[in-house]
Amino acid sequence: MNEMDNFDMNLLRVFDALWRHGHLGRAAEEIGVSQPAMSHALQRMRDQLGDPLFLKVRTGMQPSPRAVALAPVVQGVLSQVREHLLTAPRFEPAQARRTFTLALSDVGEAAFLPRLLARLMQEAPHVDVRTVSGRHTDIMDQLERGRIDLAIGYYPDLGGSDVFQQRLFRHGFVCLARKDHPIARGRLTAAQFRTLSHAVIQSESRSQELVEAYLRQHDIVRRELLRSPHFLSIPLVIASTDLVVTVPLPVGELFARIADVQVLKPPFPIPAFDLRQHWHRCQHDDPGNRWLRALTQELFGESTGE
Repeated sequence: MNEMDNFDMNLLRVFDALWRHGHLGRAAEEIGVSQPAMSHALQRMRDQLGDPLFLKVRTGMQPSPRAVALAPVVQGVLSQVREHLLTAPRFEPAQARRTFTLALSDVGEAAFLPRLLARLMQEAPHVDVRTVSGRHTDIMDQLERGRIDLAIGYYPDLGGSDVFQQRLFRHGFVCLARKDHPIARGRLTAAQFRTLSHAVIQSESRSQELVEAYLRQHDIVRRELLRSPHFLSIPLVIASTDLVVTVPLPVGELFARIADVQVLKPPFPIPAFDLRQHWHRCQHDDPGNRWLRALTQELFGESTGE
């Protein structure tokens, strides 16, 4: 380590210029220094490596056997520096081999993954996707460590100066009932909402908290016949019972495609909310992350700009 501490890495450029030109003056011109400065740099290399390296002859500078042996090493080091340190990284989707990790709730997976994966398989066929879920504190920790590329959905607790976010779209809530429900008949009144039996979803999806908060604030009481932490069973439950449920609009539209249920407008103005993509500062300039963010915005965004 003492030798590395004392060695000036700029001398590698001096060595390379002398090796390629075999002439002190032309090497100095390429480096952008005077000939005396070039001679001084050569002497420093000689002192540190214990070898004359380049000897003055009638035609220029003749490399010593040690310089001949060192030349490919020096050129390899400089090539690595130029390629990996001085060249801006790029992301080529068609050739990229990488795994993107996305934080999504279970309902977020249903809303985002089908379209996103279809485009990824088309444009980046060697890219894999891993999804994770969890509490916002866990997601924040994984974002900070660079282990999550994007958190997509409703994550109101993800914030701070190191977390960037971009709005994708805004939506509200709908109610679902089976298509031949004896009470709803295509519309739902406030009185029916209060008297019907409800399925209530208590999942990690933070959007459901908005519904519960609104109902509490306005003293709207309902019969909560079923409370479940899962979205998966809800369309089958609603299709086969007289229960109703309140879910985000994209979820309601998805359930209406896979089960015999109808989508109803809630009788109360439950507030809408924004769906966003979030990423950490450590990923902000990563070409792959930038490409993925742009793709997500293209597929789901209502507006542009980060």
